[in-house]
Amino acid sequence: MTQLESKVLILVGTKKGAFVLRGDPRREAWRVEGPFCENRPTQHVNVDPRTGDLFAATAGMGEWWSAGVWRSTDLGATWTFSDAGLGYGEGGPELLKIWHVTEANGAIYAGAEPVGLFRSADGGETWEHVRGLRDHPSSAGWMPGNGGLCLHSIVADPADAQRMWVGTSAAGTFYTADGGASWAPKNLNTRNFDEANTANEVAGCVHKLIRPADGVETLYQQNHFGVYRSGDGGTSWQEISAGLPSDFGFPMGVHPRDSKRVYVVPLDGNGRFMPEGKAAVWRSADAGDSWERLDAGLPQDHAFMGVLREGFALDACDPVGVYFGTNTGQLFGSRDEGDSWSLIADYLPPITSVEVAVLQ
Repeated sequence: MTQLESKVLILVGTKKGAFVLRGDPRREAWRVEGPFCENRPTQHVNVDPRTGDLFAATAGMGEWWSAGVWRSTDLGATWTFSDAGLGYGEGGPELLKIWHVTEANGAIYAGAEPVGLFRSADGGETWEHVRGLRDHPSSAGWMPGNGGLCLHSIVADPADAQRMWVGTSAAGTFYTADGGASWAPKNLNTRNFDEANTANEVAGCVHKLIRPADGVETLYQQNHFGVYRSGDGGTSWQEISAGLPSDFGFPMGVHPRDSKRVYVVPLDGNGRFMPEGKAAVWRSADAGDSWERLDAGLPQDHAFMGVLREGFALDACDPVGVYFGTNTGQLFGSRDEGDSWSLIADYLPPITSVEVAVLQ
């Protein structure tokens, strides 16, 4: 094994393309490679754990290029682009961005703006619209959040390929039990400002939706108005914002082997930056019942930076590595589950996403 041949890669999406960071075996030194995907605005970069293929979700730019998904079969050395099947057809709205791409139950899924879900059965070469979501009777009334009307979170049940949850801004969470043919909103008890949703109605602005690897029916979400936990597959939600400096933020993460160990990055709700300009990640060891501030090694003066919804990730090493990227181009990492932090890379374009690929 050479000095920079780690089994861990950090995958970074930015406003000007995708980057791949290769680390040494101790996850101490990292080499930055990129930008890839022709420097196009890249919303998300992810890995197919079955094959090791990398996927990057990119935005369109009018008549210049279309939104689509890039694929690399050689760990980022080369990339190919596909938008085949990505669209809503004649009479439908223009597809503006692919926000999220992930493997789920043997297929590749992509979430889009305007809200839509697409599935690829051939490794991202061609795509099929999962029409049931946009066929929901509420779709005509869906409203965009500040970042657009987007589907940004895709959460599958690995034990049942028919079950999936998606998070949208700003129509809330939807759930399917029949492989996407029909969908039901799952937003009970989440808030719009101070008013709680009293039924599982179409409502609310989800910022990030996640599910622990061993979570069974457990889900977590960072919402525009609070942090929430569900123990019944999203049928109802309990707010767990108490103890945080702000109920506003975008990303969330959960430990790969402990469903109660959860991470959030609270932000000032008006300025969208770290509260008081002091960088910190907050961790819970009890599923959000209490929180602790993690800031060792992070800047505590004039750190007026934000972390976007895809900008936070954990690896599966022991101890777990935790990573986040900022909208001012810094990438931070922790090799001890968040107890201490260091700067991995600086002067990148604004970071939109961070994921980790752990190679076999």
